Amino acid sequence: MGQESLQILIVMVVYMAAVIGIGIFFARRANADTEKFFLGGRSLGPWVSAMSAEASDMSGWLLMGLPGVAYWCGLADAFWTAAGLAVGTYINWLVVSKRLRRYSIAANNSITLPEFFSNRFHEKKKVIMGISAAFILVFFTVYAASCLVTCGKLFSTLFGAPYITMMLVGAAFVLIYTLLGGFLAESASDFMQAIVMVVVLVAVLTLGVASAGGLGTVFENVKDFPGFLEFFGIADPVTEGGAQLAVNGVPSFGARQDYGALNVASMLAWGLGYFGMPQVLLRFMAIRREDELKRARRVAMVWVVISLAAAIMIGIVGRALFPTALTTASEAENVFIYLSRSLLPAALAGLAMAGILAATISSSDSYLLIAASAFAKNAYQGIFKKNATDKEVMTLSRIMLPVITAIAIVIALDENSVIFTIVSFAWAGFGATFGPLVLFSLFWKRMTRAGAIAGMLSGGGMVFIWKLVIKPIGGIFGIYELLPAFIVSGIFIIAVSLLTNAPSKEIQDEFERVKKGA
Repeated sequence: MGQESLQILIVMVVYMAAVIGIGIFFARRANADTEKFFLGGRSLGPWVSAMSAEASDMSGWLLMGLPGVAYWCGLADAFWTAAGLAVGTYINWLVVSKRLRRYSIAANNSITLPEFFSNRFHEKKKVIMGISAAFILVFFTVYAASCLVTCGKLFSTLFGAPYITMMLVGAAFVLIYTLLGGFLAESASDFMQAIVMVVVLVAVLTLGVASAGGLGTVFENVKDFPGFLEFFGIADPVTEGGAQLAVNGVPSFGARQDYGALNVASMLAWGLGYFGMPQVLLRFMAIRREDELKRARRVAMVWVVISLAAAIMIGIVGRALFPTALTTASEAENVFIYLSRSLLPAALAGLAMAGILAATISSSDSYLLIAASAFAKNAYQGIFKKNATDKEVMTLSRIMLPVITAIAIVIALDENSVIFTIVSFAWAGFGATFGPLVLFSLFWKRMTRAGAIAGMLSGGGMVFIWKLVIKPIGGIFGIYELLPAFIVSGIFIIAVSLLTNAPSKEIQDEFERVKKGA
């Protein structure tokens, strides 16, 4: 290992030690009972709630996947995706957060999302709880796999070690950390990691622009790539054997491709995913006071806008400075790493790499913990053994964590996996399965238990059907699967609810009390 790599490794080890220290610090409080382990005892302040929500949401996708898309095919895909995410973030905090926190307490003090859905409809047979827990297990395992791919790519690129070995090292670290401290440790470290992420994004972007000679020079260097800087056009890299061709040091692009209204709507649909993201919704439920949500929303929006804008521009700057360095869509996701190592001293590059690690850890620990809670708290205690003690639930959760991690490792074995693609599928799964259900549960009194079940099954099922069967047809069917699946779920919720008996007076009275803030 060279001197530069050694310095980077030392910085990253120090960072990882700090994260583990947080886990150890919160371990005792977290293990007091399941509410503290899974929801932190509803004690999060507005800053921690906001920044941990966004850090756990964005993952390594923010520092690798999004810049990679911008580097590979230009502005359009990355910009409209980011625009959808920013709008979705704002509406979610503005509309959903207050009602969900209030309703989760009214619904028998629910501490997980499946538990809230079940309690919202006063289930005796926990069908909603079982279905929602199953979907969480499936999609969060896929999500966790995307984080492990990020770890594998990061460490193998930095240290020249085999991808699979490095991916396994990352998986072991995340697993140990998650086992230690539960939700409190996760949220506290995510707050720290959110700060690291935004600092390194802005720092690398600033240095990249300066190195290129200013923003004008950056745009001048890429303006001749057809469609690269357009909002309604997209660049088309010319490849041979999977790698982009280059002529005299200039990357080859085909003719500009149209990027029409359907493409824009498809990318903006990413914003719909927020209404069904358990890792974000749990922060709404966990904030200590309802009146602190307004401040949390402002903090979250500032972080999101700065981070997304910086991530996109890093991809553009990377293409301007190193136009032929990364020749596949998968390699393009290393543009942040490439810029950091090229522009920063080794110690600062180590901090930038810690930013990627921060993004990955802040998401993967959330995914693993929520998936484990879905099995132990919702399936085991909620359905199979209703008198299970808190100790039994937490023990089973710790058993499930390595099981879920092992499955995620299998999914992440392919080092050519594109992080953006993996994340987009899991994001669509959660958005379509839970997004309409959350919105209708919170804001439509007439929604029924049967409507909730129909909405989940149709939305989650349509994600698979559209992705695997319909989308390959192409043309107008090539849109992002979240949009049609979200619409289908909403239609099923409305239709089935209206075709079945209205909810009981008890359920409707509870809805009205929550609506009035009583």
